Amino acid sequence: MSLKILSVLVGLFSFFLVIELVRREKLTFKYAFGWLFIALLAVFFSIFDRTLEGMAHWLGFELVSNFIFFVLLCFFVFLSILLTTFLCEQDSRNDAMAQKIGILEMELKEFKERIEGKDG
Repeated sequence: MSLKILSVLVGLFSFFLVIELVRREKLTFKYAFGWLFIALLAVFFSIFDRTLEGMAHWLGFELVSNFIFFVLLCFFVFLSILLTTFLCEQDSRNDAMAQKIGILEMELKEFKERIEGKDG
């Protein structure tokens, strides 16, 4: 099996895996969009490998593999920043929810004390 066919198959497998995860609601489309885009780019550049070579040489890379590793490194740095942002947003929402639950528990306790005071 040639490397080109293997690359196309891996890209298509990744694409359909992400779609299946979205279908099963294990992954939201908000997060899946980037993975779908990367899988389609992988399939595109696997089929049209001369385009990738041209881009690599135009940007000054001697080897296409170095260009691919550089692009993947940039993608993973971007993904890490994006996921860290989502994590911080989730942490803020958790803090707000914990505070609201604490207020509700305090109000419930005060309400129970008032009811018990009227009964006694």
